[in-house]
Amino acid sequence: MLLSRSKGLCGLLGLLLAGSVFADAYKVIPMNQKRLATYYVQASMLGSGEVEFMVDTGAGYTTINEQTLRLLVEAENAVPVGELTGVMADGSEMRLPLYRIKRLVLGEDCVLHDVEAAVFPHNTRMLLGLSALEKAAPFVFSTNPPRLSLSHCGTVAG
Repeated sequence: MLLSRSKGLCGLLGLLLAGSVFADAYKVIPMNQKRLATYYVQASMLGSGEVEFMVDTGAGYTTINEQTLRLLVEAENAVPVGELTGVMADGSEMRLPLYRIKRLVLGEDCVLHDVEAAVFPHNTRMLLGLSALEKAAPFVFSTNPPRLSLSHCGTVAG
C-alpha cells in the first residue's frame, strides 16, 4: 500500500513538473475581448508599427488591409506571392492578392517569419488566421483569462 501511494505521489509530482515545463515553453500573448466572442491581440510589423489583429482560428489565412500593405511594402516587409480565391462568411468568393510578411511580432516578443497574408480592400479589420498561428503551433486559445499561448516563437533579437 505504501509503495502504491509513493508511486502515485511520484506520478503526480512528475505531471506537475511536466506541466510547469510545458507552460514555460509557451509565449503568452494577452487578448482583449471587444464583443461577446471577438478577441484581439496587439502586434507590430516593420513599416506598420503597432496594429491589432482579431484572432480567428476559423480563417485559413491571416488578413491585412490595403492601407497596412502599402506601409509594409514601403518598408520592404511584404512581398507578393500570388493570389487566392477567398470564401467569405456569407459564402461569396473574392479574388485576393497574397503577400508574404517577412516579420510579424505578436505581443511584445513573439516573432513569426514569412507569414502569408491575404489583402482585403480598403481599411478592413485584420485577422490573425491559421497561416500565422500554425507557425507558432501548438497553440492554446483561452477565453478565461483571455490569452493566446504560442509554443514556437522566434525572439525579437533574432
